Amino acid sequence: MSIERDRLTAFFNRLLEPERYQDYGPNGLQIEGTETISKIAFAVSATVRSAQKAIETGADALVVHHGLFWRFHGPRPLVGPFAQRVHPLVRHRINLYGYHLPLDGHPEVGNAAALARRIGLTDLSPFGEYQGATVGMQGTLSNPCAPKTLQQRLEQVLEHPVMLACPEPEARLSRIGIITGGANGEWKQALAAGMDAYITGEMSEHDWHESQEAGIHMFAGGHHATEQFGVQELMVKVSEAFPVECVYLPSDNPA
Repeated sequence: MSIERDRLTAFFNRLLEPERYQDYGPNGLQIEGTETISKIAFAVSATVRSAQKAIETGADALVVHHGLFWRFHGPRPLVGPFAQRVHPLVRHRINLYGYHLPLDGHPEVGNAAALARRIGLTDLSPFGEYQGATVGMQGTLSNPCAPKTLQQRLEQVLEHPVMLACPEPEARLSRIGIITGGANGEWKQALAAGMDAYITGEMSEHDWHESQEAGIHMFAGGHHATEQFGVQELMVKVSEAFPVECVYLPSDNPA
């Protein structure tokens, strides 16, 4: 069984609404491959490894959160490591789709929403504004817990070490804000909203100090680790909507 590329593209764009976001790079179809798709691979990032795995699994499309093109890179010659990502996909006519901020803040299949559900948050609602669009989620723990308990729960869910900036070890945490990935400076939005804690992927040296001094508990569970669930949720949606084979390509990225 298979579907047409244009039909899959339209499905992604209807679901994820990339036009709502002022993103760091283009969202959607980044490399055009075969017109007919019978197998789709999903991964967090478009890398040499994920491209090779997509080829090995016989995929006609690779769907990622972190695509190939970013404004901060500027124009890039197709040489070296960058070429090693692009050329295999082009040679094997594999379509590459990348959805960045749309796959962070989506209320159903987004990274933040998926992580929130996995750690037991309820009453979910959008959180975290970037250029007029929300890119995270907030929710409530029905049974407030100590910071160390939430840290351990996150480590189990993410299968990754979690850094904790903890102003009050005996506090009971209930209201939680989440923006996955590299949103380490956005704890200020959680603080302004009166939340008890903020979860993201990365933590800088100064944020470790400043979040504690401001009185908010900040958790950093890894950029890759906190953004592994969105593409998996999207894969489920595709599997339900189309008669195509789907496969998730995990990565051992420790960052």
